[in-house]
Amino acid sequence: MTGSQGPSGAKGEPLPEDPADRARAVVEAVVEALGVGGEVLVAESEAEIQVVVEGEDDPALLIGKHGATIDALQHLAARAAFQGTDGARKRVVIDAGGYRERRQGALERAADRAVEDALSFGRAVELDPMNSFERRIVHTHLKDRSDVETHSEGDEPDRRLVVSPLRPTA
Repeated sequence: MTGSQGPSGAKGEPLPEDPADRARAVVEAVVEALGVGGEVLVAESEAEIQVVVEGEDDPALLIGKHGATIDALQHLAARAAFQGTDGARKRVVIDAGGYRERRQGALERAADRAVEDALSFGRAVELDPMNSFERRIVHTHLKDRSDVETHSEGDEPDRRLVVSPLRPTA
């Protein structure tokens, strides 16, 4: 690609101008390349572009081990969606086979267990390493708690969320 051409998608076709359409084009190209089938649906709000693959033959192939493939696809779609734009950016979320909802439930359960341990033992509890998207889910889930606080420690890809008990004020 030369400097005068715009970004291009699969088969050298130019990517659409609209960020949501760009994200869709990237996901459609990957779905086609992997041969998983399915329809790519896009919903957009003020804060987020959500791309969902429905009816795929093998969602596990698109999700990957521990969500690695879908997380990478989400990163690529977000980069492509806002490539060359100086305007406001939105979060791009990719889902397939209901993975994001199941993962959010698992993260919230792990966070609740960490709270129980932190309060029972009176010490900070580290969760397993997770990406920034997943850490944000846990921070948000626990943000209204008055008995614990959360923060992140470490460097990617081993950055961890820590749940610490707050000392009661006397």
